[in-house]
Amino acid sequence: MRIVFAGTPKFAVESLAILHKSDHEVIAVYCQPDRPKGRGKILTACPVKLYAEENNLLVIQPEDFSNEKNQKKLTSLNPDVMVVAAYGQILSTKALRAPRHGCLNIHASLLPRWRGAATSPSVVIRLRRSFSNWRSYS
Repeated sequence: MRIVFAGTPKFAVESLAILHKSDHEVIAVYCQPDRPKGRGKILTACPVKLYAEENNLLVIQPEDFSNEKNQKKLTSLNPDVMVVAAYGQILSTKALRAPRHGCLNIHASLLPRWRGAATSPSVVIRLRRSFSNWRSYS
């Protein structure tokens, strides 16, 4: 299966690694553009990009995923499925329809019950005994 992966933070790297090591083909990795970080404002790549580059995967970093040029690029990849894990941009309907079998969104918390800016901590605070694949990264 031809997979496009979209993710940015450390949380998403494990999912990408599992897909990459599977029998499927990761044809492209979308992530947020490099951003300035720290006091020196040094341009820094996100964890997903670092993993993708270390494993010779095609990295695509659109500033605005919704523009027509980026939509055409995704469609031209002819993906079977797109896996999204904390990508950081809202995907348009056109992007969601580009993969032949659709998109799968991997989320760190139980949805739709736990929503908002701090979904994973909300689960922990409420002492949920079961939750999805949430892990604490420091």
